[in-house]
Amino acid sequence: MSQVYGPVPSRRLGQSLGVDPIPLKTCNYNCVYCQLGRTQPLTNARRDFYPPEEILAQVRAAIMLHKPGDIDYITFVGQGEPLLCASLGWLIAGVKAMSGIPVAVITNGALLHLAEVRTELAPADVVMPTLDAAEQNLFRRVNRPWPKLRISDLIDGMFQFREMFPGRLWVEVMLIKGLNDHEGNLFALRDALARIRADRIHINVPVRPPAEPWVEIPAEETILRATAILGEAAEVVAPYEGHFDLSGYANVMDAIEAIIRRHPMRERRLVETLHLHLSASAAISAEGEVQQVLAAMEASGRARRRVYRNETFWEYGEAG
Repeated sequence: MSQVYGPVPSRRLGQSLGVDPIPLKTCNYNCVYCQLGRTQPLTNARRDFYPPEEILAQVRAAIMLHKPGDIDYITFVGQGEPLLCASLGWLIAGVKAMSGIPVAVITNGALLHLAEVRTELAPADVVMPTLDAAEQNLFRRVNRPWPKLRISDLIDGMFQFREMFPGRLWVEVMLIKGLNDHEGNLFALRDALARIRADRIHINVPVRPPAEPWVEIPAEETILRATAILGEAAEVVAPYEGHFDLSGYANVMDAIEAIIRRHPMRERRLVETLHLHLSASAAISAEGEVQQVLAAMEASGRARRRVYRNETFWEYGEAG
């Protein structure tokens, strides 16, 4: 399976070519809101899960497949925590050497307390860590981290990274109704973020099916209050609907699986994407084919439907 997918649309990063250096749900967090399901088991050991040379070759092939301007960012993200990849720094350097396309890293930030990790990330153009709580007990309830991880170390790590990082630091805050959206946590986050001096603070809510069924989106007034408390750099990040690139795969089902392994899709968006892709194929008529593709993926166990907030999503068959 390829460790490179997309480009996929992102409100923050435009058309983002995803680079996924780790297997599904390899993470040191088990966040209650994770769109990829629960982490079983947790891990905090850094190692190479795939040959880094092969990943770099896949990035090069993907860049050559697309025209200039098709890819806005090359983004290390995916099925778990990318900082667990021991060769991440080498991969970032390799990508920077082969292309002028900016590099982004989406991370939970838990390993930024390690000096070697901060050094590896420094050449990136954008780093986007997560900070959902500023107190240890709440950190454990929301992110359910590797037992020895401390929120104070995470905040210190972000602060130290900001001190030496010349790029853009965008911190994401995921708000959960009745869990971390109260004023006590918001004011504590405000103080921590003021110390970190993030360029942007992205307030997010669980718009896709979460790991735990009880997770809910906060009320609109709560989200507005959070934006006011967290300061001028804070903004609410809404889900972005754009073009998903299905080219470069052996067949359309492989392309869909590559995306929903990392990014569950709304059914309406998936149907539109499939229709456009199949219509562009000289060999296949789109009419009637879209539902056949989805039915075949569901029957094979490669994908499954899930209803969340009265909307149907398609997610990877082994998520959960």
